[in-house]
Amino acid sequence: MAGNLSDKQAEVYAKTRPTYPRELYEKLAALTPGHALAWDVGTGNGQAAIGVAQHYERVIATDVSESQLKHAMPHPRVQYIHTPLSLSDEELVTMLGGKNSIDLITVAQAVHWFDLPKFYSLVDRLLRKPGGLVAVWAYQGFKVSPTFDPILKRFIDTVMPYCNPNSQYVFNQYKTLPFPFESVGLGSEGNPYMMELHKEISFNGLVQLLKSVPAVTTAKEHGIDLLSKEVMEEFERDWGGPTLVKSVVCEIFMLTGRARM
Repeated sequence: MAGNLSDKQAEVYAKTRPTYPRELYEKLAALTPGHALAWDVGTGNGQAAIGVAQHYERVIATDVSESQLKHAMPHPRVQYIHTPLSLSDEELVTMLGGKNSIDLITVAQAVHWFDLPKFYSLVDRLLRKPGGLVAVWAYQGFKVSPTFDPILKRFIDTVMPYCNPNSQYVFNQYKTLPFPFESVGLGSEGNPYMMELHKEISFNGLVQLLKSVPAVTTAKEHGIDLLSKEVMEEFERDWGGPTLVKSVVCEIFMLTGRARM
């Protein structure tokens, strides 16, 4: 349901992308009466799947990218499955246990890349009724300090022209993302639920995180180095040096709902 990453990008993504707060998974688990089966879609290296597995007996974690799955974190309750785009809807439904079989469907930092009508149709078929829940979330940028944030903002502005059009959903914090599901009070269409994500990160971690942004790779393919020597020197100078570790804050925005009966 989303494009593949190269092996190099997938490795960087796995090492640098932040994990999500425990509170997020606790809130979702509290809203589903059943906890037998969850499906984490676009799982990448399994960051969300591992969190979901703390509350569900079994998690099927799928991705169209074999490169991402090579870096997936093992867990006894998580089953990773490669789902190529050639897989039919019927094959996917059967693989996941059939209609009305899943207690929770999650998508972290990925639903904006999906064919939404196709995906939402699958959600309607697969969610357990009554009680099944679908939750999609992402995060946008991060805040470091009053002096560093404007520098990062200038960098983001240079990235924008190379972003996939679907990135607009992230920049709008999912406020414009179609989400045709019944509200459960934890973010609904046009009104995302907001949380904060806190992470300790080194300067090298910051650099790797920026390198994992798909638009940076796209720009480089067009001969534009958005992380030039000059840009990196400015980042490092205001960060305070290459070895300094800082606390950063990201905003998470989430939409959650049930299939309409």
